[in-house]
Amino acid sequence: MSKRKNKNNNAASGFSALMRQPVAQLITVAVIAFVVYLIAVGGSGGKNSNGLATEISVEEAYQMYQNGGFVLDVRTQQEWDEYHAPNTTLIPLDQLPARISELPKGKDIVVICRSGNRSQQGRDILSNAGFNATSVRGGLSEWRRKGYPVE
Repeated sequence: MSKRKNKNNNAASGFSALMRQPVAQLITVAVIAFVVYLIAVGGSGGKNSNGLATEISVEEAYQMYQNGGFVLDVRTQQEWDEYHAPNTTLIPLDQLPARISELPKGKDIVVICRSGNRSQQGRDILSNAGFNATSVRGGLSEWRRKGYPVE
């Protein structure tokens, strides 16, 4: 039994000695700070800082569209020419950072693309620039499958 006690005491004192080292203290603080950061970032529950969902369904997007929401299409001009939702705005994703001043501040922006991948990137660009933006899961492909208007 005394051997077991010594092993436990040695392990505890080894950890205590390690934690007295400045490098170990810095690493511990860094790990704790990183965990707190992850909790803070992930704690939004899929919502932007203004409470707008980071991603919405096509049905939710169509509802916002019908209520006069600003819909931003981030596909290419060629994709836009094939079909697009009426009364929406085209700014291709690769042009978005340079044309961000063309967008309405203070208004929710629904970002859409063909399938939903580029719209997430567009949403992130806009959110980082202080806009209220969400992306559409399924994109215009799903929009069209649902029978929502396209031209």
